[in-house]
Amino acid sequence: MKQRIPPEAILLRPSDAPTLQGRLAAAVVRTILESKAIPGTRLPSSRGLAVSLGVSRMTVTLVYQDLISQGYLEAAARSGVMIAQTVPHRRLGPARAPISESAVDWRDWLAMTPTRKRVIRKPVNWRDYDYPFIYGQADPELFDHAAWRDCARQAWGKREFAELAADQYGTDDALLIDYICSNTLPRRGINAKPDEVLVTMGAQNALFLAVELLARADRLAVTEDPGYPDFAETLRRAQSPTAFLPLRDGGLDPDELPDATSLVIVTPSHNIPTGATMPLPRRHALLDRAVRDDFLIIEDDYEFEMSYLAPPAPALKSLDQAGRVIYIGSFSKALFPSLRIGYMVAPAPFIARARDLRAIMLRHPPSHLQRITAYFLAQGHYDAHIVKLRQTFAARRRAMEHALSGSCLQIAGAAASGGSCLWIKAPPHVDSRALANRLQSDSVLIEPGDVFFENPPDPCPFFRLGYSSIAERQIAQGIRLIDLAARELAG
Repeated sequence: MKQRIPPEAILLRPSDAPTLQGRLAAAVVRTILESKAIPGTRLPSSRGLAVSLGVSRMTVTLVYQDLISQGYLEAAARSGVMIAQTVPHRRLGPARAPISESAVDWRDWLAMTPTRKRVIRKPVNWRDYDYPFIYGQADPELFDHAAWRDCARQAWGKREFAELAADQYGTDDALLIDYICSNTLPRRGINAKPDEVLVTMGAQNALFLAVELLARADRLAVTEDPGYPDFAETLRRAQSPTAFLPLRDGGLDPDELPDATSLVIVTPSHNIPTGATMPLPRRHALLDRAVRDDFLIIEDDYEFEMSYLAPPAPALKSLDQAGRVIYIGSFSKALFPSLRIGYMVAPAPFIARARDLRAIMLRHPPSHLQRITAYFLAQGHYDAHIVKLRQTFAARRRAMEHALSGSCLQIAGAAASGGSCLWIKAPPHVDSRALANRLQSDSVLIEPGDVFFENPPDPCPFFRLGYSSIAERQIAQGIRLIDLAARELAG
């Protein structure tokens, strides 16, 4: 008599797939792979499994048909459905016992790896908060899913599959590079040839590559304070001596740069986190000093598309006549964070070395994802998306400013051209991390500001309020709750 898998052995897990059919397929496959059932073992009838799981018989039938086409199952006349002889894989034995944690002294092996000091931590369940004032997350209601799906369908079509599925040997998608050179960069006043552009896994990857190539123990690096924590941490990992200069009237002051400066990392258009914009004369002064003192500059030009109050200031790279600026940009901020498509612009010799280094790490960003992004850009969907973001963020910014005007909270920094966050200062003696902890019980999420300082004030009254993912109708009540909590902590 043939072996059988009982219906109760097949269990649905909500985390397996977003659809019922997907969850059922995963449950059947999991049962096949994790059991020792041999080929020929019968599965429950479609009717029996449907009754056991409380789903429709048609759903079970469709899943069985899909798994038959995949080689997991086979159907036999008057015998129902059974495990196929061609099942892709079955577990051959029990899993091995876990390795003892004491088997390797990792403290010794990893002794030279510096521990990260400044890390922005955001709850993975931030969507569960009623008032998520979190920066850098996308609002799915603003994204054109149908357009993205059409672009993906084109990129995954049979005509292009062979080209994009092949190993690109470190090269980038020609369509994406062409769009960056002919459209994205000219909007920032930058002219670049294809051999001066490298596609990266987001701006973070570009920063890592640049610092890895340029930073050394005998080269002093300088960055802003407050500033993006990962600038400091990437330099720390590279064991680069680093000086942190305070912001002065809109940005880092070139006159305060140490004489031994070799590398400067800045966000001149929108300082992270204050939104301050470096004045044009100071940008020229920074470039002049780079030539005079022979140092290089890494410019992170994030979020320049979010300019709905005024045109963005010219990119530092657009003013660079000496080839001393390495420019970093990204599409992930405007589209969605998990896209991880960024780019780096620099003289060709530097890009060639960065490409070699990237090839050792990850060869190149996924080709199909590059092509989908290229189609989304080239077919006008990206520009339409930016227009929608600007309109929405402008309304949310007005709602933020109106709600804050009647509170005890002070706007300590904001991007003059727009942006998607505000830098806030609480009343004296209020620590923003304590405030953030207090607000969790009210389902309010804010970002404490201490992480943006190398040596934060104690207590640190600053915090960041993002509005890219919170609905406009939620803003006033969210600010009211922050105001009440801040007054409570201030006594």
